[in-house]
Amino acid sequence: MNGNILIVSASIGAGHTRAAEAVRNELNLLSPSAHVTIVDFLDQRSALGNFIKEVYLKMIGVVPDIYDFLYHWSQEPQTSANAKNATAMIMKARMLNLICEHQPDLLVFTHPFPCCAAAFLRRTKKIDIPLAAVLTDFAPHPMWIHNEIDTYFVASEEMKQSLCDKGIEKGHIFVTGIPTSTQFVKKKCSHSKEGMTIPMVLVMGGSLGLGAVEKTVTSLMDAKTGFEIMVVTGNNFKLKQRLSLLKSAPLHPLTVIGYTDQVNELMASASILLTKPGALTCSEALVMELPMLLLNPIPGQEEENAVYLTEKGVALRIDQVCSLAPLLDKLFASPEVLNDMKARAHVLSRPNAAKDIVTILLKKFACKKPIFPAS
Repeated sequence: MNGNILIVSASIGAGHTRAAEAVRNELNLLSPSAHVTIVDFLDQRSALGNFIKEVYLKMIGVVPDIYDFLYHWSQEPQTSANAKNATAMIMKARMLNLICEHQPDLLVFTHPFPCCAAAFLRRTKKIDIPLAAVLTDFAPHPMWIHNEIDTYFVASEEMKQSLCDKGIEKGHIFVTGIPTSTQFVKKKCSHSKEGMTIPMVLVMGGSLGLGAVEKTVTSLMDAKTGFEIMVVTGNNFKLKQRLSLLKSAPLHPLTVIGYTDQVNELMASASILLTKPGALTCSEALVMELPMLLLNPIPGQEEENAVYLTEKGVALRIDQVCSLAPLLDKLFASPEVLNDMKARAHVLSRPNAAKDIVTILLKKFACKKPIFPAS
């Protein structure tokens, strides 16, 4: 495909950006003549973007019940249209500026906000550009759903049916999985301490290092089974400092690191992942066939991700941190349970999601001739 492809993400957490990067990398491989650009719809140069991110982080950190209410309120049939229109009206100028700047032949979205704005612009005949949506959770929020979107890429058959039930044509929806980097492949590594092979429990709180990570680590040290604790704090430097002050228990040597691009290697070495149910991290764990324990889901999308993953038997949900140690003792004493979770993850994983998405995009849109908005 010749021309410009603009992938629009949003830096609320790292998952949307990682999905965008996975798609871009496959486009560069399969269509080297195309010019592919990723744009952060909420980047630091945008006052609107900074405001939205600040409000989001304050709500989930201080008043999560209000965020939960707004999330579910915006899903109600009588209010979702109003919520989408309000979002589009606020964000349409930013979207139109990006289109005028980059002159794309195809727009691909990994976050619902820019998707919503672009659908509004197309509905009001401000643009006529092919639009593709890569849904980056395991359940679709109405903010994603617009008749103007030409192609949807979703994580599961259940999501496809949900979109069909909401009026999207079946032929516009493709079950590809959530795109992950090609770094994530099934490759188990042994992990040793003083010549002895020991299990490793990997603890992740997302790129922002959110969640009750300190309480989680302290509770893990009460386990009677020996294992190393590896904690990734992401960009939360203060959390990394606090955790680094904790003393390792004899049975549980502790390692704390900040942001890393070696998560694939850590997952390859781990026996169990403790994480918030962000869809990208969980999709990467599925590809690595790594059993998951899900902690402190953010109300809304992460709550729905947790429901899906536990129903599929690839994860267990932990509502009380104090139950972690006895649960881990039980899991390490019952390898058949962990093996069953690995087998279910193998069935559910979609390691070729990014390649499948790009193959479909190139086939559908190679010959499209879009009309750009008038200045």
